[in-house]
Amino acid sequence: MGGLGKTTLARLVYNDEAVQGFDSKAWVCVSDDFDVIRLSKAILGAVTSQNCDDLKDLNQVQLKLRDALTSKKLLLILDNVWNTKHGLWEALKSPFLAGAPGSRIIVTTRDAKVAQLMGPIEYYKLKPLSNDDFWFVFVKHAFEDRDIAANSNLETIRDKIVAKCRGLPLAARTLGGLLGCKLREEWEDILDSKI
Repeated sequence: MGGLGKTTLARLVYNDEAVQGFDSKAWVCVSDDFDVIRLSKAILGAVTSQNCDDLKDLNQVQLKLRDALTSKKLLLILDNVWNTKHGLWEALKSPFLAGAPGSRIIVTTRDAKVAQLMGPIEYYKLKPLSNDDFWFVFVKHAFEDRDIAANSNLETIRDKIVAKCRGLPLAARTLGGLLGCKLREEWEDILDSKI
């Protein structure tokens, strides 16, 4: 499901100070267009900091990518992957085999089939937030540094807010930010809408 925090979690891992010792790091947004040449160029550009637009041939791109990764430890994030065609994944991953042991590829996807296609790996399935955790995130974004105790009627619509957003962290942030700048009288109207 969208909004569960897959990209946010991957970003936290990618930027965490504890994730050190990689010679190269790359982040590529994939989406539904799993174009092997485009993705290979994007990865090559990220690991070499060079413009790869002039490269047109897949073999040429992947040879350069393999050379750039040879004996190097890579951290690669492939964000929002939808592809379920095994042959496309096989074509994309071939240059990574030249990398050093300890290289890692993190894939975010909404589809368990995509995770299974990537190879013999374990995958983590994110779950919606509990009602209390959702409420914590919502309050943080709705009230920022203001005192929530001053809003005594808030408890009456808490269940409505929690039910509407079904535990999605992105919904907690978005709706919290939206309602935070509205008068409490406007909250009911927004919560009754179809957004």
